[in-house]
Amino acid sequence: MQERIFYMKIAAIIAEYNPFHNGHLLQLNTIRETVGADEIIILMSGDFVQRGAPAVIDKYARCRMALASGADAVFELPVYFALASAEYFAQGAVSLMDRLGVTDVLHFGSECGDISLLQDCATMIADESDAYRRLLNHHLKTGKSFPFARSEAVKALSADCNKEKITEVFATPNNILALEYLKALRQQKSTVKPLTLQRTGAGFHADTLSPKELPSANAIRKSLQNTPGSAVSHLCGHLPDACLQILKENRFLFLDDFSQVLLYKLMQDAYLNGNFSRFFDISPALSNTISAKLMQFTSFETFVQLCKSKHLTYTRICRSLMHILLDMTQEHADRLKADGCGYARLLGFRTKNGRSRLLNTIQENAAIPVITSPAKGLHMLTGSARISLEADIHAANLYEGVKAQKVTHVSLLNELTREVIHINS
Repeated sequence: MQERIFYMKIAAIIAEYNPFHNGHLLQLNTIRETVGADEIIILMSGDFVQRGAPAVIDKYARCRMALASGADAVFELPVYFALASAEYFAQGAVSLMDRLGVTDVLHFGSECGDISLLQDCATMIADESDAYRRLLNHHLKTGKSFPFARSEAVKALSADCNKEKITEVFATPNNILALEYLKALRQQKSTVKPLTLQRTGAGFHADTLSPKELPSANAIRKSLQNTPGSAVSHLCGHLPDACLQILKENRFLFLDDFSQVLLYKLMQDAYLNGNFSRFFDISPALSNTISAKLMQFTSFETFVQLCKSKHLTYTRICRSLMHILLDMTQEHADRLKADGCGYARLLGFRTKNGRSRLLNTIQENAAIPVITSPAKGLHMLTGSARISLEADIHAANLYEGVKAQKVTHVSLLNELTREVIHINS
């Protein structure tokens, strides 16, 4: 990061907001109150999210939710990073954040809430000492899973006498993502300070809503999936009022809404290429499984279950099938991993008294182009950055096309013509 020439404290959050709820609002308010942030940047997944699914509502609606709740600017995390493993997701997000050139603090939630413990664990897995690698390989050779093997290696090398805490760090989803953020910060030699807020309320995987605790996004999505139309009244008290209204204005998408387009894409590639190994994160074994099971396809969800095995998790298969659907190749993923994020796509921003100090500061300090128009971005970018933006545009248009099938009398919106959202407060 270049030398600072501005006088604001700027915090960043990496998020999906799928959808935005009161737990997210708590984080924004905490950053204002305890960190003293003048401005908050959100780096948000687009229309597809890390677990290998469509976002329940599109990225523009989720951007409006964030801005209405106090965020100052929302940038899109490119789909090649957003729809990837925790490690790759974090690498891309930290790359984007650092190249904006203005961030002081990266703030994230975790079940642990102990930044020192998280830092110690992240340092071990980032530095990969000879002793760590030997222990990791030993556990992997005995048939242990990678998360378990990693946890056992860190415990063996840690001076911390509370080994149970380390086990928990490697066992829960927000902790694992926190470790990957910290690892990426270290590997990319970032000067951004990490801070964590202990997650409270419902657990990450909780699938029911409770009036007595902060909700999980998973429980909200489950409730929407089981609710006809756009009814959202049952979510009062779980989302800020402005977000509830935005949710009400949208139709919701789920995995099985993409069943027909996925089946077509799988059959097309099976016919043209004979296998699926060219796609991002598709091993020869998974490619063979998809080919063998293809004629049993009935829906996206059931096909994932058909392909699932001891060594291939539900989420991994979901992501892999989405990579096929969106034509995301391993060759392009490798280039993007090596190059990092090559542009910052602005989805929306908030002005105060008609101006945004934050955007002006980013424009002056960013190491990458700030894209406000996808069409202009295509003319501006080259190499892996252009490949990435093309993938973002394709993903958004496919999402829009599937959404249009659920809404009558609505015209398709071309991603190339979409404008930046602006809220004046």
